[in-house]
Amino acid sequence: MTEKAAPPTPPTPPIDFAAQAREVARLTAGTADAQLAAPTPCPAYAVRHLLGHLAGLTVAFRDAARKDLGPTTDTPPGAELPDVAPGWRAELARNLDELAAAWRVPAAWEGETRVGGVTLPGAAAGRFALNELVLHGWDLARATGQQYAPDGASLEVAHGLLATVADEARDGSLFGPAVPVAQDAPLLDRVVALGGRAPDWTAAPAAPAAPAAPADGDAR
Repeated sequence: MTEKAAPPTPPTPPIDFAAQAREVARLTAGTADAQLAAPTPCPAYAVRHLLGHLAGLTVAFRDAARKDLGPTTDTPPGAELPDVAPGWRAELARNLDELAAAWRVPAAWEGETRVGGVTLPGAAAGRFALNELVLHGWDLARATGQQYAPDGASLEVAHGLLATVADEARDGSLFGPAVPVAQDAPLLDRVVALGGRAPDWTAAPAAPAAPAAPADGDAR
């Protein structure tokens, strides 16, 4: 008896990045130059490094969607400490628009692609890309004291992805250990916690300046 061929896997419908990309672009535009040295929830990154990381990942995932494989998709994310370049606000705004447009194309979600030097299904790469925007949008908002309103559908995608990450993948290269939160915590808090962040993270206040020593002849 001839075996029947398995039915083809239905294509993954594109997920719209537009709303989440706009939210990250808004946060970027609202970041002041004076905040570039501020700490972020990512211990190795100041704000300038977080923005540099966003600039790099938006290009890498854009090219992964286009199947335009090369240096931008083959370089591991931790190869060097990222930093901002001149014109970083305009660069990130442009990158975010191009990222959303690239993942709007159905072919981006089909077959395989590569990002960070790792080959993976296009549908998985798209979810990873959106998750990066959700988590790093929160990082940037917290680090710069801005309100954060992630796209609800994007938040659901990020939660679905992070809830399936195995413990052995939480070695710090992609995600840190999940932070415990209440089961009925807001969805954003649960996503952030699954991404290895403490939902109540705030930047430590700057230490007060020490009083200047009295000069000779001053009152003692």
